[in-house]
Amino acid sequence: MSNDSPNIIIGVDTHSDTHHVAIIDERGKHLADEKFLAVGSGYRSILAFITRFGVVTGVGVEGTGSYGAELSRVLRNAGLAVFEVNRPNRQARRLRGKSDPLDAYQAAESVLAERGTSTPKTKDGPVECLRVLRTARSSAMKARTISINQIKGILVSAPEQVRSRFRGLSTTHLISALEHSRPTGSITDPVTATALTLKKLACRYRGLETEILDADVALAEILRDCAPLLRDVPGVGIEVASQLLVTMGDNPERIATEAQFAALVGVAPIPASSGKTSQHRLSRGGDRAANAAIHHVVVSRLSTDSRTRAYAARRTAQGKTKKEIMRCLKRYVARELYRQLTNPQAAPVVADLRLVRQELHITLREAAGHLNTWPGTISRIERGSVEMMIWQPNSVSGSTNKTTCEESVDSYRSIT
Repeated sequence: MSNDSPNIIIGVDTHSDTHHVAIIDERGKHLADEKFLAVGSGYRSILAFITRFGVVTGVGVEGTGSYGAELSRVLRNAGLAVFEVNRPNRQARRLRGKSDPLDAYQAAESVLAERGTSTPKTKDGPVECLRVLRTARSSAMKARTISINQIKGILVSAPEQVRSRFRGLSTTHLISALEHSRPTGSITDPVTATALTLKKLACRYRGLETEILDADVALAEILRDCAPLLRDVPGVGIEVASQLLVTMGDNPERIATEAQFAALVGVAPIPASSGKTSQHRLSRGGDRAANAAIHHVVVSRLSTDSRTRAYAARRTAQGKTKKEIMRCLKRYVARELYRQLTNPQAAPVVADLRLVRQELHITLREAAGHLNTWPGTISRIERGSVEMMIWQPNSVSGSTNKTTCEESVDSYRSIT
C-alpha cells in the first residue's frame, strides 16, 4: 500500500453467526460495508477487505467479550488497534432506526469521536484461565446450594420413617448419612422413593463439592504463578484474588490510574450534594462481582484488623453512618489493591515472634503458661491474625496490661 493511502476507521457489529463491517474515513464519510461469516475464513476476509481502503487507525468492535472475542484477537494479532464500543445510543437509534450496517457505522463513528470506547481485555493469558474456571465453580456452587435445599425440603414432608433417621443432623453429617444409605423396597412405596431421591441428591451434592474443591486447587495454582503476592494482602483469599484479576484482565495496563480502578469496581464516591448539603454516596455501577470482592475484604478486616476497627470507631464518633464508613473503607482498600495488582510488593513479615520463640526452643504451651493466656492466642498473634500485643498479668492488681511486640520478645527471653 502506498504512503499516501488515506487513514480509515473500522466499525464492526458482531453476532453469533455473522459480523457486519463498516468503513469510514477521517472526516466520517461512509466508504463501504459488508457482512462476513463469524468463522476463521470470515476473519481473514475481513482483514483483506478493510486493508484495501487505506491505513487502519482503529477498529471499534461491539461485544469484544462475547461474539467479537475471537475477531478482536485476530485483529490485535494483525497489529491493529482494537477498541470496545458501547451499544448504540437509544435516542439516536430511535431517530435513525436500527440495522446491522447502521450499528457498524455508529461503532466506527464512536472510535472517530473517541466517545464511548475503551480498551478491551486481551483474553489470551492466565487471567482468562481464571475466568473460565470461576465460571464453572460459580455454577457448581449454585447447584450445590440447590441440592441441599431440595434435600431439606423433601425431609420436611418425608414419611416419619425417613425423617426420624436424619432428624437433627448437621449438613455435613446429613450428606454423609444419605450418601451411605442403602434404600431397598419397591419404587412405588413413598418411603423407598423418598429415600432413593435423597441418596441421589446427596451424591450430587458430594460430586459438586469435589468439583468446587478441584476448581479451588486449580485457581490457587494459577494464582501462585501469575500473582503470588496478592493473597498476602489481609482479607484476600482465592475467591477475592481471582475475581480482582479477572476484572483487571490479562492486560492490566488498560487501567491507567487507581481512580479508574475505583470506578471500574464501583467504589468511586459519587457526589450526592444539594444546596447546603455536601456528601457522597456509593456507586451503583462498575463490576459488581469485583465490588462484592472488595466488600468481603472490608468485612474481613473489620473483624480481624485492629487498624480497620480503630478507623471505624473513630469515624463513628465523628457521626458517620455505617454505610459512609464502608464507602470510605472500600475506597481505601481499592487503592491498596490497585497498587498490589500493578506493582506487587511483598507483605510485611509478621513471623518475628514465632522465629524468636523457636530459636529459644520454647513451645506454645510454655509461652502461654508464662504469659497467662491461651496457646491459640499466642499462635494468632505470631501469625499476625490479631493485634501484635500480649496480655500479661499485673502482679499487684491481677489485671492485664498491653505490651508491644518488642516487649513480647523480651517476655519470651525471660522464660529462659
